[in-house]
Amino acid sequence: MSGDAVRPHFSSFRRRFVARQTVVGTFIKTPTTHATEIFGALGYDFVVIDEEHAPIDRAMTDVMLLAARASNLAGIVRVSSDDPSKILSCLDCGAAGVLVPHVATVEKARAVAAAARYRGGRRGYSGSARAGSYGGTPMWSLVEEQDASVCAIAMIEDPEALDQIDAIAAVDGIHGFFIGRGDLTVALGARSSGDASVKDAVIRIIAAAQKVTKPVCVMVASAAEAKDLAGLGASAFIISSDQGQMRRAAAQTLTDFRNLVQTTDGLHVSHQ
Repeated sequence: MSGDAVRPHFSSFRRRFVARQTVVGTFIKTPTTHATEIFGALGYDFVVIDEEHAPIDRAMTDVMLLAARASNLAGIVRVSSDDPSKILSCLDCGAAGVLVPHVATVEKARAVAAAARYRGGRRGYSGSARAGSYGGTPMWSLVEEQDASVCAIAMIEDPEALDQIDAIAAVDGIHGFFIGRGDLTVALGARSSGDASVKDAVIRIIAAAQKVTKPVCVMVASAAEAKDLAGLGASAFIISSDQGQMRRAAAQTLTDFRNLVQTTDGLHVSHQ
């Protein structure tokens, strides 16, 4: 049975996220609509279309967001930079939110929040895009709907952000945080994300978010890892990516096949 039968509407993503309900998603790194449709049919809550680390342009993002909506998935876009025009483009195309990399200062957090909202912000208005039903939503209805549903998530992945983390966490209009453990691991010179320095950073970020009752999202490799991070206070989980999951499944299938062939070959030899 499709996950759509029990999953809330994609427009409720921010409400569920800020309420710190458990939500599960994955990165989409392949510039195609098919992976998004598959994850939607499986019942994932959201996908993160990765413009930062994958060859995905605005036109491809547009159709991938269409696929997300058609599959009742919240389509979040990891923009390639905090440029307000990039944030605007994704939101106009109908993104449920943006994931903005390298938010390391209070000033940058405020700028991201401003770019993602109309009232109290600096988001440029257009009712003619998908977000405005191609002109079908009245101006102030659109403003109300978008300001109530668009989700601005700041990526905390720089050591310097840790020095301001409480102030960054308190910025109005930033709805939650994604902990970039990969970047933190490299920047801190740690051997892996399991090193004490990275774990300490994760704990500090989650603690700062909890002070202002905001959610934290993390990327995980397994349910066991998610359980450990949930114990610390994380509530949103990105499971690998479309490519990562395909690679893992394909590798396991190949291993199983080779084991089967070897077993079969052994049986053939034993009967000769």
